[in-house]
Amino acid sequence: MDPVRNPYAPGAGQRPPELAGRGRELDVFDVVLERIARGRPERSLMLTGLRGVGKTVLLNTLRSQAINHLWGTGKIEARPDQSLRRPVAAALHMAVRELAPRHRAPDRIDAFLGVLKAFAQRSAPTGRGGAAPKLRDRWQPGIDVPASSGRADSGDIEIDLVELLSDAAAVATDVGTGIAVFIDEMQDLGAEDVSALCAACHELSQLGAPLIVVGAGLPHLPAVLSAAKSYSERLFRYQRIDRLDRIAADQALCAPAEREEVEYEQKALDLLYEKSGGYPYFVQAYGKATWDHAPRSPITAADVRVAAPEAEAELAVGFFGSRFERATPAEREYMRAMATLSLVEGEDTGRDDMDAAVPTAEIARALGRKPASLSPARDALIKKGLIYSGERGTVAFTVPHFGRYLRTQPA
Repeated sequence: MDPVRNPYAPGAGQRPPELAGRGRELDVFDVVLERIARGRPERSLMLTGLRGVGKTVLLNTLRSQAINHLWGTGKIEARPDQSLRRPVAAALHMAVRELAPRHRAPDRIDAFLGVLKAFAQRSAPTGRGGAAPKLRDRWQPGIDVPASSGRADSGDIEIDLVELLSDAAAVATDVGTGIAVFIDEMQDLGAEDVSALCAACHELSQLGAPLIVVGAGLPHLPAVLSAAKSYSERLFRYQRIDRLDRIAADQALCAPAEREEVEYEQKALDLLYEKSGGYPYFVQAYGKATWDHAPRSPITAADVRVAAPEAEAELAVGFFGSRFERATPAEREYMRAMATLSLVEGEDTGRDDMDAAVPTAEIARALGRKPASLSPARDALIKKGLIYSGERGTVAFTVPHFGRYLRTQPA
């Protein structure tokens, strides 16, 4: 069929033509926005899940919902080598700029921007070991008002962030709306920044202030937050974003095709679900390849079988291979052992994706090593976002079907 009309979109953070299976999450966020608009207390929201399940797409969709409710919004992507101070300042600058045209007192906006500029420019007097602050910590925001003094400029990120978000929420209150800050890859925030963010959200919830944080991260994000502040378990509303069920996966494929007057045979949908496992990124990848190879409508199971190797080859390079290449030889050895053991664990627990969590002690035993000697490889893989520890003493892949991919690769 005509590849120009191909409706599927396998891309990082790229919204699919049909956002299937996420109605519950969208409805929950609508309720959050409405409750805050009516002065009701509400918690910030955390989305967790494996890579490829559509967390970033959902985060962007929730931001669009907030914009439709006339909220001020800003979005950042956390990075392990960057302080929260600069990106959160940029996000709040964007959010308040969206509200400024509706504010009746320009002086109030300028006063907040002065606080924001002081927050953005402030850093600890010296860097680690007495060194001068890094250049990125001396970032100069594009704000045409002088930096204020005595507010959000102490150099203590926890104190400063509480004061900054409180002042931003006051601006939103003046306008009769709210502010939402969206943070992707939230598990990559530093420990001090996570602690500060939890403290700020705690203060805002106690005040009933109209500002919320919507974060997205890997499955161990709740553990990261809990390690920073024990009360974080009660501070946030957690939503696990998982693969699509069969009905939603079929909808993601069929709805865009129907708009192009193309249909699927039932056996083709059966095979596509078997191949993709219901993971949204894989659904799009297999759907795109199948469309390009199918000669006509309806699309058949034979078309899927012909197209599957192309989809798998693309995933092997762009989705799996690029991540595998980031690992050192020692880290690859660790992951190969994980892949073999996860197959056994998956069979024992009845998991159909065969990538179950694996005890770290079993990995050490399989490699003939002491567990302590493997800690550097494990910790490095966690920092690179390739594995995570959902429970103490176990690890699992952050990428669906990664174990299956590794088991097909030569040692």
